[in-house]
Amino acid sequence: MKAIYLDCFSGISGNMLLGALIDAGVPEDKLRAELAKLPIDGYELVIDRVVKAGISAVYVDVQLDHHHHDHNDEYDHHHHHHHEHRHLPDIIDIIDNSSLDVKVKETSKKVFRRLAEAEAKVHGTTINQVHFHEVGAVDTIIDIVGTIWSLDFLGIEQVYTSKIHTGFGFIKCSHGIMPIPAPATAELLKGIPYYEGSVERELVTPTGAAIIATLGLGYGSMPPNFRSTKIAYGAGTWDLDMPNVIRLHIGDIVEKAVQTELIVVEANIDDLNPQVYEYAMDMLLKIGACDVWLTPIVMKKSRPATLISVLINRQDLDKVCSILFSETSTIGVRYYPVERKVAQREFETINSPWGTVQVKVSSYDSKICSISPEYNDCRRLAEENFVPLKKVQQVVIDLATNKLNSNLT
Repeated sequence: MKAIYLDCFSGISGNMLLGALIDAGVPEDKLRAELAKLPIDGYELVIDRVVKAGISAVYVDVQLDHHHHDHNDEYDHHHHHHHEHRHLPDIIDIIDNSSLDVKVKETSKKVFRRLAEAEAKVHGTTINQVHFHEVGAVDTIIDIVGTIWSLDFLGIEQVYTSKIHTGFGFIKCSHGIMPIPAPATAELLKGIPYYEGSVERELVTPTGAAIIATLGLGYGSMPPNFRSTKIAYGAGTWDLDMPNVIRLHIGDIVEKAVQTELIVVEANIDDLNPQVYEYAMDMLLKIGACDVWLTPIVMKKSRPATLISVLINRQDLDKVCSILFSETSTIGVRYYPVERKVAQREFETINSPWGTVQVKVSSYDSKICSISPEYNDCRRLAEENFVPLKKVQQVVIDLATNKLNSNLT
């Protein structure tokens, strides 16, 4: 399975990631042709090779007509009079009205929705009402859509990142002086490990944070079964003592038929606020747990309780124990080794009467054993079209089954 690992030792932004993907082999002419399918104009895409503290990297800059925009000024709102103010529905319309591939459209919209959720929470409004000063700007649309298309072009199926270097200090914006990371960036980085470091600059932009928050499957160390085959660099705007670049590793996740190093970590809990379980489970999944589940149990003296179980790789034991001890009320855990076999999994994009849905297709012994529509996609379509959720799910399963059967004939 083809994957990338992003080494964010000098932060991440949308244009840094796009530059790294170009350095990794995305053809500039094809990228420009795809971006031209978006119904927007008034910009020039400048792509240069630069040297940052001795490292050669690709720098991407979206220059608006009669105005040069600095990607590190995403929160410098005094520039906003040069930009068209847009709301999330406006951006969705721009993407939907393009002739881009359906998969690229849907993934790009997911990134923007994640970004809108963070902005809305920070500003105390809804995702459809928030004003996108920097998010609605042309450069952010180009960075996000260009990155999603490039990942698809390279056949990348999984995204992993290192611990994120955010920088420290304060930045000026229309709301006043804000800390680094900026409020929306901090919201997007919840559950993702990061550190301030010693650079007094904003190294992580909301766009970069939104991309990794939406697409990232793991954060921290390079996956143990990842084999790097190519390295590329994308440049940021800053000129620092350290290279202001992102390092991108392209490689493969080596699948194993049987994983013998898995362990199950368990804890019996009888005095935790039930609201905390969801947060703790999300934390465990974000640090790499294979699965987390809850089981109702009865303890001594007939006390009702909950058994929390976490399936993990052995090397993640300390991280999992740290979360269980800090985020739950348990004062002890137990763990034991297990073995498992996993079906091969791949994803298909299905066009339903209400919109597109990602479907996970699982196979074992070269036979399809499960077809599972993406729940969030089905729920969104059900809510937007006032259709029962179970009807959307069943129609998508039927369409996926017919598509897969036709591929076999």
